[in-house]
Amino acid sequence: MTHRHALAKALREASPFFLIAGPCVLESEQVVMAIADRLANVQKDLQIPVVFKASFDKANRQDIRSYRGPGLERGLEMLRQVKEATGLPVLTDVHETHQVAPVAEVADIIQIPAFLSRQTDLLVAAANSGRLVNLKKGQMLSAETMVQHIAIGADLKDWRAFNFIVVRPTL
Repeated sequence: MTHRHALAKALREASPFFLIAGPCVLESEQVVMAIADRLANVQKDLQIPVVFKASFDKANRQDIRSYRGPGLERGLEMLRQVKEATGLPVLTDVHETHQVAPVAEVADIIQIPAFLSRQTDLLVAAANSGRLVNLKKGQMLSAETMVQHIAIGADLKDWRAFNFIVVRPTL
């Protein structure tokens, strides 16, 4: 069983739930590690799977002068440190197809933001990365339509067999 399938199985079978948590965007290493350590303790104390989530680049800020994150290279270094120090799986989002391969080297789960949920090239690249994909559903699409588009792009005969995609509404 691949790492992707083992993680998908663990999350599907989590009882009563699993938790995706972390800072919206990566900031200082000190803050990131403090949050990651606390989440590792939550996992231990509550006996639930915890996935550390943080973005290396928040490209969807309303104010262009707002802090967006440390960028791809430094952000992936920070996420790698979280994994090594805590053992938690990590999730981060991608905004462009060229980001998928380097992110897949570090992240256990690749997230597609809701505002990019119709970017089929990005969805297919993420689906073919060998990682789980957390697809935030855009309000303009049904979950079934989104998964069908990915499956067609990934040349899958039956999109229902595409069991490593998590489609979730934007909250």
